[in-house]
Amino acid sequence: MLDCLALLLEKTFFLAHLNFFSTTSSKQEKCPTRREESTYFQRGDLLEVPRTLFTHFGIYLGDNRVAHLMPDILPVLTSNTSQIQKVVTNMRLLLGVIYKYASIRVDTVEDFAYGSPILLNTMDTTLRRPPLAAEEVARRAEKLIGHIPYSLLWNNCEHFVTYCRYGTAVSLQTEQFCESLKSVIRDQRSVLLTTVIGMLSMFFLGIAPSTALPTFIIPFILWMAG
Repeated sequence: MLDCLALLLEKTFFLAHLNFFSTTSSKQEKCPTRREESTYFQRGDLLEVPRTLFTHFGIYLGDNRVAHLMPDILPVLTSNTSQIQKVVTNMRLLLGVIYKYASIRVDTVEDFAYGSPILLNTMDTTLRRPPLAAEEVARRAEKLIGHIPYSLLWNNCEHFVTYCRYGTAVSLQTEQFCESLKSVIRDQRSVLLTTVIGMLSMFFLGIAPSTALPTFIIPFILWMAG
């Protein structure tokens, strides 16, 4: 039951992750042209882009290359490296999240940005932590290139870049989601609503009490614990 609850929370987090919990400043650095990139970004910089489904993070390695943690279903389906190395589409990403398969991969700045503007080192201010030396940041990222265990909540692209740049893996987006979830759980109306839904399911849909019971017992316990 706990595994099912964790899976439900993780998928809910994915749907709620659509830039509602943006942790960066609204001020954006101008995205440079390709000719400017070699001088605009420095090795070890933390790059951040708003993609369609969520905010994405990466570490600049130099020579127009970015290391980033990217969920992708394609390596599960094929060993064709030329196909895998192509830019990861939103569908590939979504299926990779569901399957929990990801890797630290290196892409060009253009492929990493996916057409979005790039924010530069904004987490230095957000986290209020001094970054490690730029070379150390880049080397940490390079050592992790390849397949890596993935969790949308506990080991995502934000955990990767904060580990590389600050020495500690954290995700502000995860923290903000958990705080929002707590506020919902603490609301007595949520407990009442789930209780009503559970009872209606038993009486009108014929769902067994053993199946419907968790729909109001789990929120009640979490509410009491909160």
